Amino acid sequence: MYKATAGITLPTGIIGSLPRPTWYNQNLGRRSFIEALVNSAYREQYGDAVSCFLRDQETAGLDILTDGDAHFDVEVGGHSWVSYPAGRMSGYENEYRPGPVTSVNQSRGHILHDGQESRLSPTIVGPVGRGELQYTPMWKVAQRLTARPVKFGTITAEFIALAAKDKHYKSRRDRIMAVSDALNAELHELADAGCAAIQLEEPALHIPRPQASDPKDDIGPEFMVQVFNNTVRGLRAKTEVWCHSCWGNPCQQRLTPKPTSYAPFLKYYDQCDCDVITFETAHSGGMDLEAYGKGISKEKKVAIGVIDHHTLQVERPEEVADLIRRALKHIPAERLVITSDCGMGREGMGRRHAHYKMVAMVLGTNMVRRELGLPEAQCLVADPRFSLAEEPR
Repeated sequence: MYKATAGITLPTGIIGSLPRPTWYNQNLGRRSFIEALVNSAYREQYGDAVSCFLRDQETAGLDILTDGDAHFDVEVGGHSWVSYPAGRMSGYENEYRPGPVTSVNQSRGHILHDGQESRLSPTIVGPVGRGELQYTPMWKVAQRLTARPVKFGTITAEFIALAAKDKHYKSRRDRIMAVSDALNAELHELADAGCAAIQLEEPALHIPRPQASDPKDDIGPEFMVQVFNNTVRGLRAKTEVWCHSCWGNPCQQRLTPKPTSYAPFLKYYDQCDCDVITFETAHSGGMDLEAYGKGISKEKKVAIGVIDHHTLQVERPEEVADLIRRALKHIPAERLVITSDCGMGREGMGRRHAHYKMVAMVLGTNMVRRELGLPEAQCLVADPRFSLAEEPR
């Protein structure tokens, strides 16, 4: 059900996270979100941070907003993306221990190894349930601050399940599907509350996983499609479902030496029960644009990243516009969504860089909208009436 992107041609929005304000030094820790809001210092800082995130997106001119993942704690490598749900769902023990190093680049002395060895893994000791995820109140805090739709994102079941040790389930498949069922229940509550777009981050359809000793416990892409569709079961009747795909962003790093093609995996993404599929496109120079047009069914929208979250170099609007024009050769405007490659708030980027990347996204999209005779988004940041510098004579 198209809700967030309905009625907008070339809608813009970011994937999710934004860099924290320097003054936002409160952390959730092991508390639930509602419990933390009882603390006046946390409540004030959290609410102010969400307000800043939303305002930065509004002044840039984005159509669809996020809460900047403000509930994530400051953790090495942005690990709160994984640790937040694992620390709130039922079925986990409270004690955390160091886990195995599983990074693509495991060499000691590399920042990715540093990120891996800083992680603590919980243990599943009983049936997994929703516990205290509390996604709905988080979304409400953000949505009551803006009239624009706020998209809410969550990590997928396989990442949550595989990041934990397990003393309860007999197989990886059983463990993953249990987490998927719990997420489905949580996301239905969120959709029922009125959230216009829910984003699943990121199904492991293109990421190789070690084969199990028992073939029945294989977790290849076919199984991952089942997991995704189970997690979003029934949601599309209530809200717009986004499937976010990327190549990883720990410690603001690429996991592969060179850009990798999505082409071999598009047949799996096309089987996902969703409305919008996002792809990293900026950092690869648009290498798969033709493949997206051929490989994704016409009933789905395609969101292309036009700004790279790995670099502090702010894209120029002309670069953004050029990438959109190239995409339009393969994807019609009514099916194209403009976004960032991934989140920008894990580690290493400041608010100012992230803000002006969003501005570049909107200005570049406006160039193409103008060429197509479409309404342009208001970008207050670029409005010459509010410039503090004198215009050249």
